[in-house]
Amino acid sequence: MTSGPITPPLATKKPQRREHHNDVYVDDYEWLRDKDSREVIAHLEAENSYTAARTATQEPLRQQIFTEIKNRTQETDLSVPVRRGAFWYYTRTVEGQEYGIHCRAPISGPDDWAAPVLGTNQSVPGEQILLDDNVEAAGHEFFSLGSFDLSDDGTRLLYAVDVEGDERYTIRVRTIATGENLPDTIENTSAGALFDPSGRYLFYTTVDDAWRPDTVWRHEIGAAEVADASIFHEPDERFWVGVGITRSRKFLMIEAGSSVTTESWVLDASNPTGDFAVVWPRQDNVEYDVEHAVIAAEDRLLIVHNGGAAVNFELVSVAAADPQGEKRMLLPHDPQIRLESVDAFADFLVVEYRRDGLTRLAIDRHDASGLTELDFDEPLFAVGSAGNPEWTQPTLRFGFTSFITPPTVYDLFVATGERRLLKQQPVLGGYDPALYEQRREWATAEDGTRVPISLVYRRDLVTPGTPAPTLLYGYGSYEHSIDPGFGIARLSLLDRGMIFAIAHVRGGGELGRTWYETGKTTTKRNTFTDFVSCARHLIDAGFTTPARLVAEGGSAGGLLMGAVANLAPELFAGILAEVPFVDALTSILDPSLPLTVIEWDEWGDPLHDAAVYAYMKSYSPVENVRNVAYPAILAVTSLNDTRVLYVEPAKWVAKLREVGADALLKTEMSAGHGGVSGRYSAWHERAFNYAWVLDTAGLNMPES
Repeated sequence: MTSGPITPPLATKKPQRREHHNDVYVDDYEWLRDKDSREVIAHLEAENSYTAARTATQEPLRQQIFTEIKNRTQETDLSVPVRRGAFWYYTRTVEGQEYGIHCRAPISGPDDWAAPVLGTNQSVPGEQILLDDNVEAAGHEFFSLGSFDLSDDGTRLLYAVDVEGDERYTIRVRTIATGENLPDTIENTSAGALFDPSGRYLFYTTVDDAWRPDTVWRHEIGAAEVADASIFHEPDERFWVGVGITRSRKFLMIEAGSSVTTESWVLDASNPTGDFAVVWPRQDNVEYDVEHAVIAAEDRLLIVHNGGAAVNFELVSVAAADPQGEKRMLLPHDPQIRLESVDAFADFLVVEYRRDGLTRLAIDRHDASGLTELDFDEPLFAVGSAGNPEWTQPTLRFGFTSFITPPTVYDLFVATGERRLLKQQPVLGGYDPALYEQRREWATAEDGTRVPISLVYRRDLVTPGTPAPTLLYGYGSYEHSIDPGFGIARLSLLDRGMIFAIAHVRGGGELGRTWYETGKTTTKRNTFTDFVSCARHLIDAGFTTPARLVAEGGSAGGLLMGAVANLAPELFAGILAEVPFVDALTSILDPSLPLTVIEWDEWGDPLHDAAVYAYMKSYSPVENVRNVAYPAILAVTSLNDTRVLYVEPAKWVAKLREVGADALLKTEMSAGHGGVSGRYSAWHERAFNYAWVLDTAGLNMPES
């Protein structure tokens, strides 16, 4: 059994005065922000020791869950090959190794569009290993691959890695034939670097002091880094920048975007040293995405935008040679459909959208037949196109999943409509989807709005109307939707009789742009009260009881966890908050912190607006800790997270301790915003969290 202190560490109070808009707040724990302080590190380590001691009885359950995840996972496996140029590209995983191995094998000929079915242990004729992440990660506690691109002629590989967790990547270029790296090494870049079609140049972005990608650079292979050209700089701190290329390889693209406004710039890729030209000049609160298509032998730009009254976005096309000229309407605005994206291929278009809270895919074959939506026979699901790099491919690769259907990859042969199943994620140990039920419930919010809840559970272990232990997950920010999807680790909850539910609260994007707009800035409270309403609905409908209900959320969903803990602590037995944004007001007041200024579009600007300041202070979890009976709380964070700093949950737990709350803090000392790297480490982390959830819900019953 793990040893450790039996009393919680109490952070020293070192009062610091914060004053804005004639309001004074005394922060006793701001000193915990000093990551380089030995006292801070000692405090975090003491918290880790205390958490280990308090959860020691969960260790057998943790080990059992980890073993279940491992035994259900086909560890030696490979992804479905994706064709690009003259090769099929895929990634292998090998039992006992933390990371993937990136490989390729030659196509049989120019008409070879049928993805090969490769055995997990078989040798593949002509297979080349491009990059072994396990080799690159050797000697590092953390590893993340942020860029991976091939030159069009297939002779060079560009890759970028982060070994700290701070999302700053080092770019390298490798000659594939020899496996040797060129002298070109570029440090402190953002993710998403790429080659131009000639392979002579690479384009990449760098970040400013606030970790905001703000500058696009062009590097000539073989030249010194000091000769790199800065080709685009975004001075407005609300905007991030990125660089890409159209599927046709015809145009290089730069996009500058805030939470509510975008601007794109385009350059003919045959002239990589030329000047980019703006597509549409930026207009506040107008977002748009650009895709290149050839329609009736004319180069057109397809633009999905929300200008004018197109709240849920519409699709128009403009001449690539004159993008600010005449617009042709292709898909008009529909208040019932949230248009999300369009992908163009030589012979067809693919449109992705949301209807009734679910993702949808439709095909346009460049003929008079119009859009054909792909249909599926499950009540809850998620679908999306992926792995489609080739302009001339006759197939559409798409993925499908649900709560009960493991991730499944298909090729749709567009001309015939034939769907070819390529792979379904193996679930070892005799998984039977017929044992599980998925359904949708609707809660009624404080203002009468109906809020969807998605649920999954074992039919033989849960009877609706008979309360069962339940884990209710929520997010509700940035128009990010939490769609029904399969999880191997989640089976360890379901198979013990737990219900898993998702509260699709406002602030997310499940029900369109208005669903997002009514859960942000000065309507943010709807996100929190929606989640409370969902919890009450599950209790009132007999699915669970407060003594058996646990809530979970991460990042902005961690803010949700902190807020509902203050709003309705009596509804929950426990709250799991992962990298939680619980000191929101302090962070959004400080423009020197990573992400702050760009976040003003999401939360409002409390630095310059007294009303926003007061509104945020009314819900920010740290400021609103009160003397009530809180549920058990587990806050999990990462020391090197640059998105939500570890100091936020550290301060929150310290404040909760003042009122006697049973709060635990677990800090990964070498990880980033996404947690630990490496699949086995990630499984251990998930097992730790799920063991705590099960124990808190009264299901700590490890088998002998």
